[in-house]
Amino acid sequence: MAEKLLRVALKEDRAPQESSSPVESHELCLAQQLEMDASWLPVYHLEPEHVDVIRAFVSSPEKDEERKLKFLTSIAVLFRAATCNSLCQGLDLFCQRYKLAENIKVLLEEEPRDQLHTAVWRSAMFAMTEMSFVEAVLEGKEIGLLQACFSGIFLLPPKEEMQDLKPFLYFTTMKGMDTMLVALVLNSPTSRVNEKMQSIFQMLLTFATSERASVRERAVGRMRVLSFLLANYSSLKANPNEERHASRAEMQMPIIGQLLGHLLLLLSFKEEETGHLALDALCLLFQFKYQQHCATLTEENTQLQGDWETETTSLRTLPSATHIIESFAEYLQPSERSDIVRVFIEAMTDSSTFDKEAARNVLDVVRGNPDLWLADVPKITSCIHKTLGCIKSVPARQSVESLMVSMADKCPQEVVTTLLQVAPGGDSTALALWEAMFSVPQTVRNILKELLSQLWDLKSRLFCTHLEDYCLVRLAMLASRDLGDRAFAATYLDFRFLKEERPAMLSLVLRAIMTLSERDEMARKMKVILPDLMRVLLFGYKAATTKALLVFRTIMAQLERREASHIAVQMAEFLLPLLDDELSQLRESSISLFRDLMMMAVGNDKREMKNVVRLGLLPLFFRLSDQTQSVAKLKQDRRRAQEFLIQSLSYLKDAQASLREAAVRFIGLAARHLRNPSKKKLAEICSALQTLAEDREPSIRSLVAQTVIIILSSSREQPRPRWTLRALCCR
Repeated sequence: MAEKLLRVALKEDRAPQESSSPVESHELCLAQQLEMDASWLPVYHLEPEHVDVIRAFVSSPEKDEERKLKFLTSIAVLFRAATCNSLCQGLDLFCQRYKLAENIKVLLEEEPRDQLHTAVWRSAMFAMTEMSFVEAVLEGKEIGLLQACFSGIFLLPPKEEMQDLKPFLYFTTMKGMDTMLVALVLNSPTSRVNEKMQSIFQMLLTFATSERASVRERAVGRMRVLSFLLANYSSLKANPNEERHASRAEMQMPIIGQLLGHLLLLLSFKEEETGHLALDALCLLFQFKYQQHCATLTEENTQLQGDWETETTSLRTLPSATHIIESFAEYLQPSERSDIVRVFIEAMTDSSTFDKEAARNVLDVVRGNPDLWLADVPKITSCIHKTLGCIKSVPARQSVESLMVSMADKCPQEVVTTLLQVAPGGDSTALALWEAMFSVPQTVRNILKELLSQLWDLKSRLFCTHLEDYCLVRLAMLASRDLGDRAFAATYLDFRFLKEERPAMLSLVLRAIMTLSERDEMARKMKVILPDLMRVLLFGYKAATTKALLVFRTIMAQLERREASHIAVQMAEFLLPLLDDELSQLRESSISLFRDLMMMAVGNDKREMKNVVRLGLLPLFFRLSDQTQSVAKLKQDRRRAQEFLIQSLSYLKDAQASLREAAVRFIGLAARHLRNPSKKKLAEICSALQTLAEDREPSIRSLVAQTVIIILSSSREQPRPRWTLRALCCR
């Protein structure tokens, strides 16, 4: 009756004030009176002092450390007495009226975060442990309380940095947290055990990925405790309010895959206790998954069960992430495997604290068995697209892109569909993934076939415009059909997509053409695109130009020399501006192709080729001093000082000090060999050199001063014999 009256009193603040009958007024007065002395609680008669301490603390503004500890201790004693004597009636209302959970949370949030010198944390967690035995008392409040506990204790400084820390206090505080976590799970209704453990593990993972070693160690230690609980749940004491525990088959938590993935990554912290704790947790989770798997076997397959203890010993003997993940593989659900893969993909990001090499090794295992690990293609594809933009390391990007290629080989339709759905048109990350898939011969053909199907109806979009998509569709038509040389040429000439000045489209299309042209038969058919490839160079797009040069070289290698001769002369002239390009890769490709083209000219084309080559000699000479070794190796003999000297003046402004120095030396030597130079001409040369008089390199400043003196003095001497650039190269 008293409990009923108190429930009425608790509602009076929420309901509108209405006229009440004399009987109702009497009941409300009685409820207020019962609330004031709390004698209505069944457990009050056993622990009146502790009830009074709780009520006094809540109502008092003074909350020193002694009062806090008495308050928390009284809660623990009161709830233990109620549980042991079956006097729990009304405690939920008592907690609600005096806001016990909220008050505990406030106390935890007020505790200092730089030291552990009081027992408040420990006492609070003991109080929460005892409260968990009473149904509905902490319902809806556990997460907030746990977050306060984890934030406060995990983020404390390392033990060795806390002054006057008592080891026993630290040990009992951590032990109190473990006891609390176990109690919160075991005292939950069977229907909520999965949800409860899922929530706790999720919070712990946030701290387990911290950059601070002490935070990781504390969080992983609690994960180990919960893993033990999970492995042994069915054999532990059940909730007194429940008739049975959940079976292993019923213990399904979506977070298991994420949990395993992070624990595998945490193994790399071998110099810390974290690595050992992570291994313990993994072995316990292996026990759980192994036994869960065996529970699903039929009687005919019981001989396949084996011995999980033997398997666990094997894990401890060789505790590498690759070995453990292979041991787990057959006992995991497809969704759990996919989650593990996603964790390792995310570990590749630049901001990740995990070992990138260990993550790459695991992804190698995944690529080795795509049918097992890459079951959920849409989920993994979306993860790669979301993550790749945060990965700058070349080896890490290559590993993730290789995983994408493996999925594309396995399920091209799903990969294409998903990527078109998750990425907006022209998305740079998606374009990088398309390019990776276009880099593998078999993969590019499968992907182009799917794109031909999915882009044809204009419902999906890869680029920013339908015109660009149509260009890719035309390429897909060329690649997917078995066309002869004439039919191939006619099909391309119907819509010359390489003439479209669209940098993103050109770069991706040329990447596909590069791969397709690796087949000699396809490269011979592609001679029809050579004129348009030369025009691509005029657009000025670095990525597209580099790829166009490589494609041009591949196709030219398939032509007869007479057929290639005139085209070689034309292309060599197009290459001249690129011999000095600021991008080293483009310079190297241009010089390398220029060298090959010189050898292709025959008959009357030889004379034209010599004229073109003469224009390229000076840039090639200066590139002998290029700091990019692969560029400096590509050289040819050069002549004609008067023309070369004029060309060389621009190199005085080059960003590379080695090229500026080479330019000064060349100008000095060339000027001395000019025939009858005028004073005005020499003055112009000296004036150009003087622009480097304040160069940041002392050696260049000194060389400039010497060169000016030599040029001025040499103008009074007799002309010297004709010179060659070969002599200059040897100086």
